[in-house]
Amino acid sequence: MTPKLDARQTALVELGLALRAAGYVFVTPTPETHRRVNARPPNLEAKTLRDVFGWNRPFRPSLLPEQVLELGHRAGVLVRDVGHGERWRSLVRYSTLATPDGDLLFVHSEFPTERNDSVFFGPDSYRFAAFVRSQVPRARRLADVGCGTGVGGLVLGARVEELILGDVNAEALRFAEVNVALARAAAATAPAISVVSSDVLGGITGDLDAVIANPPYLVDDSHRLYRDGGGPWGTALALRIADEALARMAPGGRLVLYTGTPIVDGRNVLADTLETTLRRRAASWQWHELDPDVFGEELERRAYRNTDRLAVVGLTAIGR
Repeated sequence: MTPKLDARQTALVELGLALRAAGYVFVTPTPETHRRVNARPPNLEAKTLRDVFGWNRPFRPSLLPEQVLELGHRAGVLVRDVGHGERWRSLVRYSTLATPDGDLLFVHSEFPTERNDSVFFGPDSYRFAAFVRSQVPRARRLADVGCGTGVGGLVLGARVEELILGDVNAEALRFAEVNVALARAAAATAPAISVVSSDVLGGITGDLDAVIANPPYLVDDSHRLYRDGGGPWGTALALRIADEALARMAPGGRLVLYTGTPIVDGRNVLADTLETTLRRRAASWQWHELDPDVFGEELERRAYRNTDRLAVVGLTAIGR
């Protein structure tokens, strides 16, 4: 099944293909790095396609090739940059992810990602892609829960017979549909793919032998969907995904969860909280500390006043 695209989505696909044909490559950094690099005086105006669709800098329309400019307008993603005279800006970015099966291109929200429905792509996306590739050798029917851009599921395309991308964010689903089309254009073979509105597994029917997820894991006062994991530690959604996925899993099925956790007094809060669920529903499981210290600036906030550090962790659990 191939998601049916509307005219704007089709233009986003064609824009991505035009960028790829022009040799476009962009690896998206953290928001803080993005902000600092863009603040340098030489970077206040775009000079290349990477500046426009990667760094998201203001640009003059004459910078873009005619085809790219036309596609951007057809997609509705080029707007005047208020306060910057004749300059415009893009409402989307395109990021490149290199895999052994070939480079993939993903469209996602502009910088900075301040809206509640912003769709994030950055260092977590690259780590998540690498982690699921290391943990999912093959799958018959795999669900990517809270799929965002679809990166986790799409990097496994060559290993999966059927892929379901699910999210509660309508904007994420629109981008995921575009990214499915971009991935299909780059791949010699691709699985059956469906993109569905789903609160965790609520909108996904049928049996599953693999579930992957990269849920938000911070406490976010603005409650942005891509960032706020819920609960006092930001771990509530990860806990819910693990419980629901293991309850639905076929015996021997695999849950691969990539997320963050506070480390308090040297202990992994998420692992401690999930221990009972794992003992009840999993035949075996393994934790991986993938990055020991991220978002250190968050430790100044009240929610993390007793936290040693925020770590990125991976959980691989096999269902009973």
